Amino acid sequence: MGTDTSRLGIKLNGFVEMNKKKSDFRVTLGKLTLKNPVLTASGTFGYAGEFEKLIDLNRLGGIIVKGLSLEASRGNPPPRIVETPCGMLNAIGLENVGLEAFVKEKLPVLKKIDAPVFVNIYGKTIEEYAELASRLEDIEEVSGIEVNISCPNVTCGGMAFGAYPESAAQVVRAVRKRTTRHMMVKLSPNVTDITEIARSAEGEGADSISLINTITGMAIDIETRRPKLANITGGLSGPAIRPVALRMVWQAAQAVNIPVIGVGGIMTAKHALEFLIAGAVAVQVGTANFINPHATIDIIEGIEAFLEERNIAEVGDIIGTLNV
Repeated sequence: MGTDTSRLGIKLNGFVEMNKKKSDFRVTLGKLTLKNPVLTASGTFGYAGEFEKLIDLNRLGGIIVKGLSLEASRGNPPPRIVETPCGMLNAIGLENVGLEAFVKEKLPVLKKIDAPVFVNIYGKTIEEYAELASRLEDIEEVSGIEVNISCPNVTCGGMAFGAYPESAAQVVRAVRKRTTRHMMVKLSPNVTDITEIARSAEGEGADSISLINTITGMAIDIETRRPKLANITGGLSGPAIRPVALRMVWQAAQAVNIPVIGVGGIMTAKHALEFLIAGAVAVQVGTANFINPHATIDIIEGIEAFLEERNIAEVGDIIGTLNV
């Protein structure tokens, strides 16, 4: 007789014994300890306050807020989102409130949350990345930064820096000089060899890497014969990209000695476990939040159930255990 936890995306076989010990769910990212390996992906969770009436934010392993630039940005013109089979295309273009408004309006909510807060940063130039990192350095509530060198939906900066090892290294080096916070670097899948970019980021002082960002794609209206996105192309996310993300995470985890955070199409606990087994120390949940605002909590509970059902003492015991 089985216990069907279909809401969590996992079927557990057998009864959970009452005397089983609770598994240790903590993971470490450099000097940071997270209560569990489930974080929110930047751009899919706002600034966290948007979800505070929907879920218990204190249960999250970490929160990565919407991409932030020095000055406020309106992003790209609409239409900016198109649904696709097993996913979506977006060309938001890193619309955000800017650093000043973030500190005044968004940070007060984040201060109340018992989870590490990471700020995803973006610049049009290397100097902008470095300056933003420097200004965030003195904000106690910011546990770390995620350096976005991989957004495909902006005309300058973004993916242009993450496409080559040399330019990626330049950004990471400049940011490292201006911050002592945990520095996570978000990598693009739109490259020839992900391991080269991963090693480049590690070599310049990244504390961890997250991957993947969205895959560049497009959609066409056959009646008007025009692109469905005003930006023409956009970033593909959701379940459709998960196999690509999983492959790249596995490759990157073998190439570097710093923690790897898996991102891309994670909808259930089963999907998250695949990434952990492939070598990710933690995962980010993104597009799933648009479909199910409770997705992060479902995934946390699903991983916990998986570990306890199998008497696995620590989540670390399954990380990087892929048999090949």
